[in-house]
Amino acid sequence: MLEKAFLDILDQELVVALGCTEPIAIALASAVASKHLKGELKSLEVYASANIIKNAMGVSIPGTGKTGMNLAAALGSLGDSERKLEVLCGLKDEHISQALKLIEEGKIQIRKSDNPKKLYIEVLAKSETSTSRVIIEDRHTNITLIETDETIVFTSDDIPQCSKSDEFSFMNIDSIWDFIQEVDVRKLTKVEESININKKIADEGLLNNYGLRVGKTIYEGILKGHQTNDPVNYAMALTAAGSDARMAGSSLSVMSNSGSGNQGITATLPVIAYWEKLGTSYEDLLRATALSHLVTIYIKTKFGRLSALCGATIAATGASCGITYLQGGKKKEILGAIQNMLGNVTGMLCDGAKGGCALKVATCTSAASLSSSLAMNGIAIGCTEGIIDNDPEKTIDNLCLLSNEGTKESDRIILEIMLDKENRLIRN
Repeated sequence: MLEKAFLDILDQELVVALGCTEPIAIALASAVASKHLKGELKSLEVYASANIIKNAMGVSIPGTGKTGMNLAAALGSLGDSERKLEVLCGLKDEHISQALKLIEEGKIQIRKSDNPKKLYIEVLAKSETSTSRVIIEDRHTNITLIETDETIVFTSDDIPQCSKSDEFSFMNIDSIWDFIQEVDVRKLTKVEESININKKIADEGLLNNYGLRVGKTIYEGILKGHQTNDPVNYAMALTAAGSDARMAGSSLSVMSNSGSGNQGITATLPVIAYWEKLGTSYEDLLRATALSHLVTIYIKTKFGRLSALCGATIAATGASCGITYLQGGKKKEILGAIQNMLGNVTGMLCDGAKGGCALKVATCTSAASLSSSLAMNGIAIGCTEGIIDNDPEKTIDNLCLLSNEGTKESDRIILEIMLDKENRLIRN
């Protein structure tokens, strides 16, 4: 029974996405609103929560070479809502021209929502004779309301809901470990898909000049002999390259984890890199990557989908577990890797989605390697240090308390700085 529950969670939380998921969620809401609008679009108003704005402001929109929430919304109004987080797939030059025209004519407006939820998007579309409204909340594809001319077309209130605690109540490190040991790897099709998709965008980032070229720079250093050609440096190069390409607007999709493409990349690629260097079996790769994804998902259920703390730290914690598994680590070493990671990278702030995320991804990947190495040598941070508890489950709870309660003011200040900077750039 737990096997099915875990497989269902993997299907639910591993989602193929094109581009950064915050602007793409705006595009999805815009696409759905436009689909349910009668007549030609005359205006589109987007109301987004602070955390959505923070993660959508500075990231490139796939296939355009441009940034902007208004561009995401405009392109979304021309996209196929059935494609969910791949709503902008198949963009042509004429679509970009149409979207830019909508923006130039002042038909797209972005505003901060007063809704207290961290993940909240509301889109109001208008034509000469009609209006439509769409709300996405809590998850990037979770549409909770569709309304046309003030008549409700769909509401999630009509669907029986289970609480988050009930939905993930079977998950803990022990149950994840047991699943990884026992599952028939032929059933891990979503995990295998994540390996194939994310490796493809990483290779793209190694070959071409995307963003800050963090991954490519590390990789070229390896080829030139300036960096050691070991699993650690290769993992940093491969993972950062995937983030470089994604954040700079590559038209390749990624397999996201818990609503984030960078989390999907960070949970997957370090494990792939170690597997390539260690030469273990393909079955080991599938089990190790599934372990990484599930540890990431588990912590994220408590940590929150959007936070003032960087989500790559959580995905890299999952990756550290996967790396440890590939090296023959058992549950004791897995728990040690978690303790080491949460005693190391906790406190890395998220200052929005952008090209610089690749640097944080590289840093977290390096930490994942070190944390695993220490754990494999029987070394784990003790309970006398910081937020670390004797029980790693309690350590996870401590981290998530910090994320959810301790960083609210940090989140506010970060967004204030980013908005002030954008306003100054516009004025100049």
